[in-house]
Amino acid sequence: MHDMPERAVDRRPIATRNRKWAQAATAWLAARNVSPNAISIAGMCACIVAGIALGVTSIAYHRILWLIAALGAQLRLTANMLDGMVALASGRASKTGELYNEVPDRVSDAAVFIGAGFAWGGDITLGYIATILSIFTAYIRAAGKIAGAPNEFCGPMAKQHRVLVITVICLYSAAVPRAWQILHFDKLDVGVMSLSLALIVAGCLITIVRRLNRIARALR
Repeated sequence: MHDMPERAVDRRPIATRNRKWAQAATAWLAARNVSPNAISIAGMCACIVAGIALGVTSIAYHRILWLIAALGAQLRLTANMLDGMVALASGRASKTGELYNEVPDRVSDAAVFIGAGFAWGGDITLGYIATILSIFTAYIRAAGKIAGAPNEFCGPMAKQHRVLVITVICLYSAAVPRAWQILHFDKLDVGVMSLSLALIVAGCLITIVRRLNRIARALR
């Protein structure tokens, strides 16, 4: 994210920021005056494409669709990391940075999880619930920050964890036959995508409770 420099310490901890490729990409983008906000928007667009690809899997059997979805989700995380790094490296952090950090992220969550709900083996209701809860976890963090607490990024289903679950399921679905994407339990058939959404929903509920507790302790 690309907050103002004085807030740079209150950022999501991402170990990848210290990788050589991340530093090199940051320097390359900063040298070409690429806007941090444009990077944020690019990450959102990647997730919209991912969501569309997921939805199309329910009507077309093409393994490439799952790979596009996995790539789009990962590009979103990469953009989320690089926008802030480029903003700080180029001195282009702005007061609108947080808007471009937060709003595209929420659109990205909606695109991917609604798309996952419509995907082969997905569940539309779970897709919408996962969307609502993922947005609510971010709302809890933002509300805590407004109230005076530090940004709370704890999981177990923070943004990077949600993206990991979707990416793993997409890669699995790309690698196995279509029939293996549906699990059979007696008279009940459950898609692996539905299971992943259920996992995300459960994880988000735990995350919400943990964040609320930690924020409340910080404000006492």
